[in-house]
Amino acid sequence: MHALGALERACLRRRRCLYPKNLIDFASNDYLGLGNQKELLEQAFELVKNQPCHAPKASMLINGYHPLHQQLEQELCQLLDYPACIVVGSGFLGNVALLDALVRKNDLLLMDAHYHASGQFVAKKLPNTLFFAHNDPQNLEQKLKIHRPKGRVLIAIEGVYSMDGQIAPKEIYTLATKYNAYLILDEAHSLGVVGDHLLGYLDHHQLKPTSQTILLGTFSKAYGSYGAFIAGSVEIIDFLCNRAKSIIYTTSLSLLDSALALANIQHLYASLSAYQKILVQMRACVRILGTTPSNILTLPFKSSPQLLQAQAKLLEHGFLCAAIRPPTTPKPLLRLSLNIQPQDTLAKLDNLCHLLLNLR
Repeated sequence: MHALGALERACLRRRRCLYPKNLIDFASNDYLGLGNQKELLEQAFELVKNQPCHAPKASMLINGYHPLHQQLEQELCQLLDYPACIVVGSGFLGNVALLDALVRKNDLLLMDAHYHASGQFVAKKLPNTLFFAHNDPQNLEQKLKIHRPKGRVLIAIEGVYSMDGQIAPKEIYTLATKYNAYLILDEAHSLGVVGDHLLGYLDHHQLKPTSQTILLGTFSKAYGSYGAFIAGSVEIIDFLCNRAKSIIYTTSLSLLDSALALANIQHLYASLSAYQKILVQMRACVRILGTTPSNILTLPFKSSPQLLQAQAKLLEHGFLCAAIRPPTTPKPLLRLSLNIQPQDTLAKLDNLCHLLLNLR
């Protein structure tokens, strides 16, 4: 195909790759290293093994809703101080569920310009979506003042943005309250990573969810499993069960993934101080390259070939980092995930930082 040839020439063609097992992983979203802890996998396996059936079987609204799903939802409600919750197949499906079901023709959706592609995928198909400048409360308020829909206003932001590692400002929550808007928080990259209790955006800013705050979280990042969940008011979750196509028409979340998320979450918040300490140390370690309030640090490169050459050099030294190229981001960048390693996290991260100083 001509299109593939054009991508190849521009150094923008992507391929699946099986990397050597001995590489030091600073590319994945397993920020807390929970994906390496076999004892937690064993706990999850025991939970599933003792069930009469280990497959989810059907849609959650037929007979695919399992006691493990319910237990996980209850754990999340208690942890995050929400009255209701529903687990979904992935963060992508969660965004599709929220935006496709909640935004009606007389509503207005205001979305951060850097919101995740899964949300933009739906938002750009809607006639009543406006994008505001990234992390810019002033630009958001200008649009809130000018545009007064007949229906509701919904604001969509991420707690931590996956391509720059920055936290959304507190003022956006304040504006949502001031203008009586629903606030959709995509917390995929903030839960387990930021906040005094590692509970994300609201915890970081010392805020509480309101009846119009909707949280989308994933198990596939800091929580070391797979799948996602939506938390909100009882009314919103009930409405999603009845209107969200990616909930109604898809098989419910894998039981093993659900059990693993449950085991990992319980372990993390029972061992909170140890994780808080290492996260602070990792962010301090990378200051020779730049600062980040999260577990994501991005370094810009002039061109995609230069970026890929740097990634290849790092691979030679045993380090795996993510080379992010357009159209994912406007310009090429190297994305460092500050991931806890099975051993010697800080020493490995320090070695990586000094390598990068010489490569750039």
